[in-house]
Amino acid sequence: MSTVLYEKDGRIARITLNRPDVMNAINDEMPRDLAAAVAQADADPQVHVMILSGAGKGFCAGYDLTYYAEGNGSGEVTQPMPWDPIKDYRFMWENTQAFMSLWRAAKPVICKVHGFAVAGGSDIALCADLTFMAEDAEISYMPARVWGCPTTAMWVYRLGAERAKRMLFTGDRISGREAAEMGLVLQAVPAEQLDDAVEEMAARMATVPINQLAMQKLVINQAIEQTGLMQTQRLATVFDGISRHSPEGLNFKARAEEAGWKQAVQERDQGTFDWTANETLPKRNR
Repeated sequence: MSTVLYEKDGRIARITLNRPDVMNAINDEMPRDLAAAVAQADADPQVHVMILSGAGKGFCAGYDLTYYAEGNGSGEVTQPMPWDPIKDYRFMWENTQAFMSLWRAAKPVICKVHGFAVAGGSDIALCADLTFMAEDAEISYMPARVWGCPTTAMWVYRLGAERAKRMLFTGDRISGREAAEMGLVLQAVPAEQLDDAVEEMAARMATVPINQLAMQKLVINQAIEQTGLMQTQRLATVFDGISRHSPEGLNFKARAEEAGWKQAVQERDQGTFDWTANETLPKRNR
């Protein structure tokens, strides 16, 4: 596993996203490495609980846009037109299911977010069973503005319809404190207390027999899955592909190639660019 670190500490498995030089941005290998680490912990009869975190300055900055937006990635996330939606779907569905390994594992997963969990990084964080954030950390799915749809669809299952719409209609970043207040994550604590809060919860859960933990998780997850979680994720994954091949999505990709992804993302997040007209938005309309 080149992009994920795995360590066993007694009854706790520690899984760490490990591309700190690019803010743990997701490349082709990370989803597969993450799923492999989760499978290893799930199969270990000594492990009761997993803790998922990110190395360096933040949890995860989403997909590696140098690779996927300025370039095109091995998955060809923007295909020549006419595009093949099934080719795109297969690539993104594999990643979605790798993130969902956190959800499907029999053993509980605690996610620890410091710095940021944005775009695809929020997909990963929200697939965990319990998510803790530093109060000053940020979470968002900014590509909801253009060039993306959260394929795991966990925003609505954690927030309900109206709050999920508030987040995905704007792509706004919110702090860990705000995320906890609206029920997106379990708890937000001061950054210097984050490690202790997660360790305390993991230690408490690790005293419960594995079979008891698994039964409680399966029952609760089943209640969510009965509402049509997989069907929702399939639709979201298809829409994610469409969003990258829509006229606006193609304009974003071209802008990232021309001006660099940092400029394109800034214009997207600040609402200063009209992606339909493919031009800077007049100040009166911002």
